[in-house]
Amino acid sequence: MRKLGRPTSQRKALFRNLVTDLFAYEKIKTTEMKAKEVRVLAEQLITLAKRGDLHARRQAAAIVRDKAVVKKLFDDIAGRYTERNGGYTRILKLEPRRGDAAPMALLELVE
Repeated sequence: MRKLGRPTSQRKALFRNLVTDLFAYEKIKTTEMKAKEVRVLAEQLITLAKRGDLHARRQAAAIVRDKAVVKKLFDDIAGRYTERNGGYTRILKLEPRRGDAAPMALLELVE
């Protein structure tokens, strides 16, 4: 796991916020390193949502910050990927950020 120059609690909070936004908006623009880390978490959560039982829902709710987003994850997003065994997200590289030339990426859910 990449540390991204942050203490553990800040890093976990960052990933939780990013994965919540990914499921809410179905795509997010962030740095490449953050996208690669959030992708792992998102894939795990979608696999949990495909299981669909109460324990899986509670495990997902411990990570995803918004109850409405958890509902969307289990009701809408998981249903799309019933036939798919992984590879639910895609990372597209974008032009570097203007201020510091950090490599940017678009993380999105695959259709």
